[in-house]
Amino acid sequence: MSDALREYRERDATARERAISEAITALGGLGVSSNAVVAPDAEASVGAADRAGAPAKAAPARRPAKPRARTVAPITTRHDQAGSGLAIPVQRLRNVGPYNARRLEKLGILTVEDLLRHLPVRHIDYSQLRKVAELRPGEIVTVILSIWDVSATPTRRGLTRIQAIAGDETGTVVASWFRRRDFLGNRVRGRQVVLSGRIEARQGRLEIVDPEIEFLEQADLLNTARLVPVYPSTEGLTQRWLRALVNAAIEMFGDRIGEHIPASVLARENLIGLRQAVRAAHFPETLDALAAARRRLGFDELLRIQIAVVERRRARLAERGAPELRLDEAVKLALAESVPYALTGAQRRVIDEIATDLASGRPMARLLQGDVGSGKTIVAAAAILATATSGYQAILMAPTEILAEQHGRSIAGVLSAEPVRQAFLAARGRPGPETRVLIGATTKKKRDEAYAGLASGAIDALIGTHAVIQETVIPSRLGLAIVDEQHRFGVVQRGALREKGTRPHLLVMTATPIPRTLAQTVYGDLDVSIIDEMPIGRRPIKTRTIDGTQRLDAYAFARQEIERGRQAYVVCPLVAESEKVEAASAIAEFDRLRRDVFPDLRLGLLHGRIKTAEKDATMAAFRDGEIQILVATTVIEVGVDVPNASLMIIEAADRFGLAQLHQLRGRVGRGAEQSYCILISETRSPDAEERLRVIASTTDGFALAEEDLRLRGPGEFLGTRQSGLPELRVASLSDTAAISWTRRVADEMIADDPGLMRPDHRALAGWLASQTAITTIA
Repeated sequence: MSDALREYRERDATARERAISEAITALGGLGVSSNAVVAPDAEASVGAADRAGAPAKAAPARRPAKPRARTVAPITTRHDQAGSGLAIPVQRLRNVGPYNARRLEKLGILTVEDLLRHLPVRHIDYSQLRKVAELRPGEIVTVILSIWDVSATPTRRGLTRIQAIAGDETGTVVASWFRRRDFLGNRVRGRQVVLSGRIEARQGRLEIVDPEIEFLEQADLLNTARLVPVYPSTEGLTQRWLRALVNAAIEMFGDRIGEHIPASVLARENLIGLRQAVRAAHFPETLDALAAARRRLGFDELLRIQIAVVERRRARLAERGAPELRLDEAVKLALAESVPYALTGAQRRVIDEIATDLASGRPMARLLQGDVGSGKTIVAAAAILATATSGYQAILMAPTEILAEQHGRSIAGVLSAEPVRQAFLAARGRPGPETRVLIGATTKKKRDEAYAGLASGAIDALIGTHAVIQETVIPSRLGLAIVDEQHRFGVVQRGALREKGTRPHLLVMTATPIPRTLAQTVYGDLDVSIIDEMPIGRRPIKTRTIDGTQRLDAYAFARQEIERGRQAYVVCPLVAESEKVEAASAIAEFDRLRRDVFPDLRLGLLHGRIKTAEKDATMAAFRDGEIQILVATTVIEVGVDVPNASLMIIEAADRFGLAQLHQLRGRVGRGAEQSYCILISETRSPDAEERLRVIASTTDGFALAEEDLRLRGPGEFLGTRQSGLPELRVASLSDTAAISWTRRVADEMIADDPGLMRPDHRALAGWLASQTAITTIA
């Protein structure tokens, strides 16, 4: 208040009026009622008001009044320069202090705004009041009772059990607590209370065990007789204290929450205001109010993403200055002649889409989706060939050394074919194109040769792991950057690859089909090409689910396939998110199979903790037929291509998601022979059985992707913290309707007002600018 009135005499009338308003606001904040926020260690107490008076005389039961404002003041009179007060450190709220502030910081709560954004994970419905005569065992109820007697009984574990006999005009019930000695004697006897909890039948009588309790005369009930919030917490912070603190912050600062969505949009989309949404998200009056609050807050989260995606796409489409790379008809014909099979219609269509982008002069940013074995590598080779024949270089980055080497062999095999080399010679006047592979195991001599050739322009295409984004990799004319299985790379890694050139074209590839709704968010700023056709002659994989009692039948079938000259995989269960534990599981399974099941066959072992050289040797031996059964972890999910392998057995298949099972299954069926996948499951879980039923019913990766998004959420598609998207507290990337809805709203806003410059969009633009930047693929 003092700050607000400083230099009052020197101000004009308008400034004086504003200063008085600020002073009155600050003065109101100094008031602290007897119901002030209680400290966490005082949860055993029922609050200051409950300690203040003598026992009240029992009165007839009455319905509690609506919550009254619990006030809390900043422990300072310093003026909040931000105006709203939401940036005030939470430590300045009453009864927080340094000790509890450190606990709140563990939850990411530093300011009042952080506290208001700390949303409940769920609500307990204590809103339905019941009479004692209406109570039934197993129900969660709220009752208004008079406490008639209280007693304490020690337990065998050294605790004290507090029992209260309570009732209303229809009957009596026993309430019991542990560690609540403050309920003894005259403190509660004879008073009316509101109890909320679960009813149990014990020794022929009804009992409510460890219920929430508040005294009826408080009239500002937060823990009973309503939808009660349950917050994410940490050691030392109780739910009662958090509820009181959040409620106090809402009462003091709730009216200062600004609105950033235009009123016309709120009305058109049937959304409540942000202030109302924040209040109802914490302390809703009804379930409908809670749903409306979460709908509004989820809308904000998704709209922020969608506007960023739409604006980035709009900016990209307006950009110019990219290399103009052309795939001439003669070069395209040479490519088709160099492939040992006819290209599918889908492959030809996608190659044309990419060729159009490359020649446009606008930086391409395209997502290439193709199911396992659909022929994405040939499409990538076509893009590389267009780049090389136009005088530029291409870099392809793959997530694993196995996959990088496989791409290197496949792409080099196509580009070294005589028709391609003749076409390249005609276009460039020199032999080529020249390709190199760069991985962690590359020798220093070959590594230095790759660096020098890339810098001089002698190398046309570099294929490797994240080694290709090292500072020593300096291409002379980078025209195309390709990222394979892009969800396995972080935003920084993808950006580092593009920065090696001046507006290079970008092609990102994935064998994990992306559901349409995710393509509208995570990949919404990219053009999308889909290879939705399998190579001619490829047979669908036959999939069967069995339980553990049929495991020996699966082993017998594996032996039959091997006797026919085929090979098999055995994938070990995903024990935990630990490479060490997973490797131990694979080693144990390998030893068991080699000793007890297939002692006469040649088995190999592959897992993530094997050194690169040994891993490469094992894969080469399997590829060459020296190993008949490969026991492996999910390290084979990407990049293992052995056409002679016709059988995959997946142990504990119920522990995998549909997308991952589909990826694993795609390691077989890559030759002309019929292939099989056997899923072994020990569980009776309905969810797991549903997943296995779905995977066995179809080989359509896009249908499986949509189903996996519904069953398990977006994690299977995004990787761990790789997407560049903000944390979603309310919305979900699995909510297809909400994603489509917010994309429509964002498209309409940006089409109507590019840059959000209109007066009614200024608050929205300011809010978006204040948020953490969103980085997606491009």
